[in-house]
Amino acid sequence: LSELEALMERMKRLQEDKEDEEASQEEMATRFEKEKKESLLVISGGICAFPVQFYLCFLRNKSFDDEIVSTDVSRYVEDPGFGYKDFARRGEDHLPTFRAQDYTWENHGFSLVNRLYSDIGHLLDEKFRMVYNLTYNTMATHEDVDTTTLRRALFNYVHCMYGIRYDDYDYGEVNQLLERSLKVYIKTVTCYPERTTKRMYDSYWRQFKHSEKVHVNLLLMEARMQAELLYALRAITRHLT
Repeated sequence: LSELEALMERMKRLQEDKEDEEASQEEMATRFEKEKKESLLVISGGICAFPVQFYLCFLRNKSFDDEIVSTDVSRYVEDPGFGYKDFARRGEDHLPTFRAQDYTWENHGFSLVNRLYSDIGHLLDEKFRMVYNLTYNTMATHEDVDTTTLRRALFNYVHCMYGIRYDDYDYGEVNQLLERSLKVYIKTVTCYPERTTKRMYDSYWRQFKHSEKVHVNLLLMEARMQAELLYALRAITRHLT
């Protein structure tokens, strides 16, 4: 099967499995913890993402880092050293988890940000919803395709990288729908956008249209923004109470 056909087959199988039998809360919690820990091992910037690949790169005496163009962004920011850091140290047994049902955008963040800055909550919510629901109902050459499962996997994987868990979501779907090269691309675009290369962009979903892959970028950016807002607004809420 081609990459596209294989992906569509996995989406179909996931839907059938969901209709037949739902995973227990314990199973979903275990799958989230596994995905969360694995996301820390994904290295951005086109660098090999797993130990075997590190070894192969060493044998070849070459790193994908060679492709990355050095860019000086210091003139655009006040603190060039400011940047993304993983939410937990690698090797830790108990990684912190932000349980979404304890502080959601819809039930908590939206109302607080509207109170702090009138109407901004409505504008942000409209932006989040528009990007999340945007779809042509296509996958490359296939039409009339329900892409909800795939869009949700992309959005929730970004939140998973930030330690945010949705109790009603089965993170086993992330592992089945998002290939390794796509996970590397997601982490790079989301956490270190200046390291993104055309080679990385071309390495996943080769049969998809550019417009569909641009939509992926929009989803990643909005998911990151919402994750950052959730942490910030939760901290403000705790301070006010």
